[in-house]
Amino acid sequence: MTKFLVRVGMALLVAAPLTAQAQNRAIDFNPKMPFSDGFVAGNTLYVAGQQGPDEHGKVTGTTIEFQTEHAIAAVQRVVEKAGFKMTDLVNVTVYVTDLNDVPKMNEVYKRLMPNPKPARATVKVAGLIDDAKIEISAIAVKQ
Repeated sequence: MTKFLVRVGMALLVAAPLTAQAQNRAIDFNPKMPFSDGFVAGNTLYVAGQQGPDEHGKVTGTTIEFQTEHAIAAVQRVVEKAGFKMTDLVNVTVYVTDLNDVPKMNEVYKRLMPNPKPARATVKVAGLIDDAKIEISAIAVKQ
């Protein structure tokens, strides 16, 4: 009986890391790109920077309001595709190319992001791909 329990215990120790690793998965991985749009590790989702491109992969719209709406929609698409909800967001980082755009971005952000709002940092950057005005990355945790 003792040998049996030891074997079962060892089998569980060996299987535990495999089970945890099996939960890890990429969301919208494109082999032509050097990243995934999101990555699930256990109960946590890491959303890569999203700009909200159109169906052709290009950033459209010249206003910060338009681009913010589309970036949040892109984050939501990754969140939902991973099986999470927007209310699972715990941390957001917003990258903007012009700090003067922040008040207008905040109005859209307040309207579209769920309550309670996740923790957030806003960072000014020199530039973004495709001359975007905004990019949003996020972390979500399932309870």
